[in-house]
Amino acid sequence: MLTRLRRTPFGVQVLIGLVLGIALGALARSMGGTEEDPNWLTTTLSTIGSIFVTMLRTLVPPLVVLAVLTSIANLREVTNAARLAWQTLLWFAITALIAVAIGMGLGVLTDPGARSSVSAGAVNDPSSTGSWLDFLQGIVPSNILGLQASSGSSGVSLNFNVLQLLVVAVVLGIAVLKVGEKAEPVLTFARSALTIVQTVLWWVIRLAPIGTVGLLGRAVATYGWDALSPLAVFVIDIYVGLALVLFVVYPVLLKAHGLRVRSFAAGVWPATQLGFVSRSSIGTLPVTQRVTEDLGVPRSYASFAVPLGATTKMDGCAAIYPALAAIFVAGFFGIDLSVTDYVLIAFVSVVGSAATAGLTGATVMLTLTLSTLGLPLAGVGLLLAIDPILDMGRTAVNVTGQALVPTIVAKREGLLDLARFRDRRGVRETVPA
Repeated sequence: MLTRLRRTPFGVQVLIGLVLGIALGALARSMGGTEEDPNWLTTTLSTIGSIFVTMLRTLVPPLVVLAVLTSIANLREVTNAARLAWQTLLWFAITALIAVAIGMGLGVLTDPGARSSVSAGAVNDPSSTGSWLDFLQGIVPSNILGLQASSGSSGVSLNFNVLQLLVVAVVLGIAVLKVGEKAEPVLTFARSALTIVQTVLWWVIRLAPIGTVGLLGRAVATYGWDALSPLAVFVIDIYVGLALVLFVVYPVLLKAHGLRVRSFAAGVWPATQLGFVSRSSIGTLPVTQRVTEDLGVPRSYASFAVPLGATTKMDGCAAIYPALAAIFVAGFFGIDLSVTDYVLIAFVSVVGSAATAGLTGATVMLTLTLSTLGLPLAGVGLLLAIDPILDMGRTAVNVTGQALVPTIVAKREGLLDLARFRDRRGVRETVPA
């Protein structure tokens, strides 16, 4: 039985996990219980999912620091390093602009705020907000490890800030370049440690089908679909916009660069599905980087572009969602938006995603957009109940775009391994070299 399971393609295993997750989640929901007092099956699914995400997140700090440090050190062998960085940022902006245009177009056509049946009693101020100063504060590392401490009823917990880790890794990488030959022992250690981390990462990735069962099962059991009906038009708008980006915009961009859509879809699928069920671009980052390299993008480039994308490249959370949500809030409160307001929405969505990189969730991005437009921040409370359901689709699009841009840039710069890209059967079944 185990031998047969090992021979089953990884993508098929993940699909089986999706089906089992939905089935077990529906069963858990039918058994009753609440979010505060869940039944045993919901608790089991939640535990399995959270353990899997925790294992992935544990690998993020060493992966980001070691991969970015070594990739920058390797840039001395690349003559067009500055051009690669510029092209990456440019395509981040281009895809974000297309996504926000789709979001605004759907919002103008459907006017979801005016069609909402949600109670005015749901209006309340958000618990966290975003501002441009947060970006400046968040980008400066508070310590060499990029750690942040928070206290709660269960004690003190430590969290890492990926943007700060990225800054630390970039500085260390540049320092290695500057020191030269004397830094070779450090660089040799970093390369060896990176190989070890990537091997452990592959072991964790192989558990993705089991993690999928827990994550998706918990989502179905906890949230269901009861909260959707008062905001049906808005929810439909969000998922239509996400679908247009995922199934129309991205394929068109791939075709325009002479790349097969089917090959990319097969390669990126593990990251897309994990982003959908985990709702975490950071938690999915190790998988996203793995599939990007497996698509034929050089490791020296992918290890820089993917972590950067995981903190600043969010077509779902920072483009479609804030654009549609801002139009929704304006319509709900009967506020007319001018042409200037729509230009501001586009600007904040394209540029402002970096301002939320050191913060948490699309809610912060939404408050940044609303405060820039002068719209009531209390409108955020209208959307909190359905945010987990929306976040699944948003994150799936986020991580897909984070793999798409490095693939396109690598193709444009002649760096993409086309033979490896075309020979796609999902994640490879070998331990990374």
